[in-house]
Amino acid sequence: MLLLFALLAVGPSAQFSGASEAAVRMAVLQSDIHQLAFWVALEKGFFAKNGVSVEVVGVFKAGPEIMTAFSAGELDMAYVGEAPATTAVANKAASVVVVAQVNTEGSALVMAKDNTAIKSLADLKGKMVAIPGHSTVQDFLLRKALKNARIDPTSVNIIVVKPPEMISALRTGQIDAFIVWEPHPSKAATMDVGQNLATSGGMWPGHPCCVLVTDKGFIAKQPEKVRAVVAAHVQATDYIHRNTEEAIAIGVKSTGMDEATVRKAMQNVHFTYELNIEGEKEYVRFLSELGLIRIENPDGFVDQFLQSEILRGILHQ
Repeated sequence: MLLLFALLAVGPSAQFSGASEAAVRMAVLQSDIHQLAFWVALEKGFFAKNGVSVEVVGVFKAGPEIMTAFSAGELDMAYVGEAPATTAVANKAASVVVVAQVNTEGSALVMAKDNTAIKSLADLKGKMVAIPGHSTVQDFLLRKALKNARIDPTSVNIIVVKPPEMISALRTGQIDAFIVWEPHPSKAATMDVGQNLATSGGMWPGHPCCVLVTDKGFIAKQPEKVRAVVAAHVQATDYIHRNTEEAIAIGVKSTGMDEATVRKAMQNVHFTYELNIEGEKEYVRFLSELGLIRIENPDGFVDQFLQSEILRGILHQ
């Protein structure tokens, strides 16, 4: 059985055989329940059943780090946040396309449980709020929520803190709140440290979050391997919906968190492979408004960035 701890201990990469050909070099985010389908696919042998092997090149702490690895030519495919992938491609820092959705919603804005000074987003003015990285989905969600509440983001002290360190920083008063992916918000609750000020579904209902991406050069040279990985992802996502208890057990192993936390976290995540085209267009518009990207033809960009042909072929075979 696969354990995430083993991955972190073996060094830069770990290979899981499913075929004799060269493995697909992949990456995931550390302790991110959003990417449960990847661990389910490994655990249940779906990659091998589709005739492909994968090599876990790295377990990263934030999406922008994964995009940097793509730009360095170190990755073929990855599970990553849609916002950092969009930013990297729009700014020509990486050349990837999205081949499947991974999840929608699944993050939360968390405040200290005993903090009576924060009752709404307006109370975040002058407060220290942690995000997992700039141009991440969570950075986007926070800024979008503040804008919708007519709060100037510059009035909030937004800093970057590594997700595994957020709960400790909240407990010791180093930060007033944080926004991050599950299961960290649920862990803050089960530890009796934090409570949700808002879920990402409340900030932006049905918002796209993580996606499965592939390097453009890789899909051009190895389309069958990309198809095999997407097929395994589809099978794993369907498996999560049909086998909730087993999926929770795999989530415990892949995140290193307790069952109560994982069970609670999964209630805040919608696992899906169906691409959210309108959600991606909203990412592009908002990131453009923030000045983080410059896209002359947003619709054309989205049409090129989201590649649904492989997914459609799998779903209609």
